Amino acid sequence: MERIQDAKILLVDDNAELLELLLKILAGEGYNRLFPAKNCREARELFENEQPDFMILDVNLPDGDGFHLFMEFRAKEDVPALFLSARDEDQDRLFGLGLGADDYITKPFLTQELLLRVSLILKRTYRTVLNPVQTAGIKIGNAQVDFRSATIKKDGAESALTAKELAILKKLADNRGNIVTFDMLCEAVWGDGYYGYENTLMVHMRHLREKIEDNPSKPEYILTVRGLGYRLAKEVAE
Repeated sequence: MERIQDAKILLVDDNAELLELLLKILAGEGYNRLFPAKNCREARELFENEQPDFMILDVNLPDGDGFHLFMEFRAKEDVPALFLSARDEDQDRLFGLGLGADDYITKPFLTQELLLRVSLILKRTYRTVLNPVQTAGIKIGNAQVDFRSATIKKDGAESALTAKELAILKKLADNRGNIVTFDMLCEAVWGDGYYGYENTLMVHMRHLREKIEDNPSKPEYILTVRGLGYRLAKEVAE
């Protein structure tokens, strides 16, 4: 992702007119990878197929609700999200934010406010990825990592890196051979308010090892330093 407008955005709302309006608003601001869904079923398909970078979710949906949909998606991937709902009760807002959503806006909304909040969330979430990288790519064992395209090529197959995985791997590569603490990695990915993400970091590390290591259960390159953090093995060559 070279700029925030390149983010894949999943839009979920059962109101066809509002969904069309959201598409128009975001496209007008330069966002060019928009994926609309009018129910949970369509949202699930798009989430699996497109792997969005950001989600705007309605709460009331014909085949479920946005809260449960958000929790379902978050169990698979730590994708930032904004609830856009007609439910303006304080308890609903607090519940949505308590689940881990990045923001909650009630309908009707101001166009510029929505765009501002979307922009702020994307910049905060992906700031490490959006910064220019000094190294175009690195070789880790049999895996070739390309930071520009956020891909890993290994044994003739190519896999995509999520924004969080890319940020973690770049931080490790910038400090190759040295210990990168849990705090340093969490801050690189989630910013100053990273507290409580240590378990999520472990999940991302497992996914990275599955894409890079020959035996993820016995890693040779992405090494755990017990009680401190992680280290990318020195043998990595640019």
